[in-house]
Order: sequence, then structure tokens, then C-alpha cells
Amino acid sequence: MPRAIWRRRRATDSPRPAGRRWARLRRSGSLARQVLVGRRRDPGLVTAVGGVPNAHERPWRRIVRRRSGRSNATTVIAPVSPALPPSLREPHTGDTAGPVTIPLLPGARTPVRRLKFAIANGCTVASLLMGMSAVFFALAGEFRGAAIALLACVVLDGFDGGLARRFGVASPFGAQMDSLADLSSFGVATAIVVYQWLVFEGAHPAAAGAACALVAVCAAIRLARFNVSPKDGRFFCGVPTTMTAAVLALNILVGPHLPASVQVGAVAVYALAMVTSFPYAKLVRVLHLPPWLWIVPAVGAYISVPVTFAAIVTAYVLSGPVLWLARPAVTSA
Repeated sequence: MPRAIWRRRRATDSPRPAGRRWARLRRSGSLARQVLVGRRRDPGLVTAVGGVPNAHERPWRRIVRRRSGRSNATTVIAPVSPALPPSLREPHTGDTAGPVTIPLLPGARTPVRRLKFAIANGCTVASLLMGMSAVFFALAGEFRGAAIALLACVVLDGFDGGLARRFGVASPFGAQMDSLADLSSFGVATAIVVYQWLVFEGAHPAAAGAACALVAVCAAIRLARFNVSPKDGRFFCGVPTTMTAAVLALNILVGPHLPASVQVGAVAVYALAMVTSFPYAKLVRVLHLPPWLWIVPAVGAYISVPVTFAAIVTAYVLSGPVLWLARPAVTSA
């Protein structure tokens, strides 16, 4: 009987059934059709050797037929797992889990910029170390050495920010490091030094402790407010912590010999001046005053350094309320 022309030729090199059996197998929805034929290909499944699975990939095995010449070869691909998000991938893929590390030095990290960055932040670290040295001197009873160490903290604190801006290596890390060092040196270390000195001068320990604790607390508030407040190029909002530490250190060195209770009250006033909203002129504006105004403090220093020092500090502390009262009138005019 002649073979119909529409029937498939049964090849000896093919394991597939011929004719209508093969058609029935293709029309069936059995597992054999899903495994062997794969007519409706799921885009999430691997359909060729070396295929890349996507996020919808199923973890079962696929059997893929590959024709090579006149023979068929069957390749079994191992089970594949669904693709994971980048945060959960294995380390060898290049994406590691965990928080992203922000570089301390923004921009190009060349050896020269790294050296400049280290010099600028080295001043901050040196200021912190000088604050610790001041505490050690005060605990040993060497108050002059402690006062000189606090003045060194003030000088180094003025260098770190200027060097960072001049070298072009200013960074958020440097700003936070400077704020923490200021709190340690001008808040905690200065309070400990002044407490030891007041007790040595005959002040009551409880009163001296309360005044010095107020210095530490107000310094922390002042620094936190400075970090989140807009900057004014002409005035400070409250007395800076560096200036308070410098005044207290100079008071130990060249200050007048006043009763201990007056000294405790003066320390409390310095502490509260840091957290007030009174505007205080920056030192740059003070230095630009007319030269003839400097004749009075020069003559006073020639007569009595302690009295002149107390007068200058008192005038600067009172300048804040005066400017606060005068600024509305100046603005309206």
C-alpha cells in the first residue's frame, strides 16, 4: 500500500514515534510534552544550553534537545534557583550584602590629597590629645600647664578647618570629627580643669561641680545647635565654645584674684552665654576696629593685666545683649 504523502517519514536515527502517535503526543498536555517538546516556552525557563535564568525561573530540570548532524543529543541542565535581588547575592557575584560604606575623603583619592586630608584631620586629633593632656595636668595640680594645653586646643581647632578648606579636602567626616573633638576638649576637658582649679582656690565642691557641669552641658547644646543652624558670616549665635575655653584658660593664667564664689558665678555666666540667642561679633570684625580703640586696652594692660582682661571679657559678654537690642532699630532704619 503506497504511503500517503502527508505522513511523516519514520527515520531510523530518530527516537521519536512517527505519524499520528507523534501528533497525538504534541496535542496532549501531558508531562512528556512539557519535558520533551516544550512547545509553549516559558520565558522564565532555560531553553538552551548556557541560557541565563531570570527572576521567574522555576527550579526544576529541563531537558533540551540539540541536533548535531544526523543525531540528537540530550543535555540535562542542573536545577537552577531563582535570581536573587542584588542585596542578597553571593559575594562572588560582585554584589555584597550590607550597608554601603561612604568614603571619608570625597573626590579623587590621590596620595597628595590623602596627605592633605591627614594633615587637616591631624590638627583635630592633636586638639583632642591636648584636651586630654589638660585633664592630666589638672589632676596633677599643674593648673598653668593645663591652661596652656587648653589654649593649644584653641589654636589647633582654628587650624584644622582652615587647612581643610585651603587644601580642598573638606568633608562631612572632618566636620563631625571637629565637632566631637570640640565637645571633648572645650566641653569636658575644660570643665574638669576649671573644677579642679575652683576647688583649689577654695570654692565649695558642690557649687564648683554645678557650674562646671553647666559648662559641659551648654557646650554640647551649643555645638549641636551650630551643626544644624544656618551660618552667619558676621555674628555668632551665642559665645563659641572655643572662646569660652580660651577665656577660662586665660582666667587661670592672668585673671584677677577674686573670691571663689565670684569665680563660680563668672563660670556659670560664661556657660549660659554659649546657649543664648544674642549675636556676638566674630573676632575678624573685632580686629577690624579702628586702631585708636586699641589704645585704651594697651594702656590698661600696661597698668594692670588682670583688670584689663576682666574688663575686655565683661565688655564682650555684654555686647551680645546690646547688639540684640540695637539690631531691630538698625533694621527698621
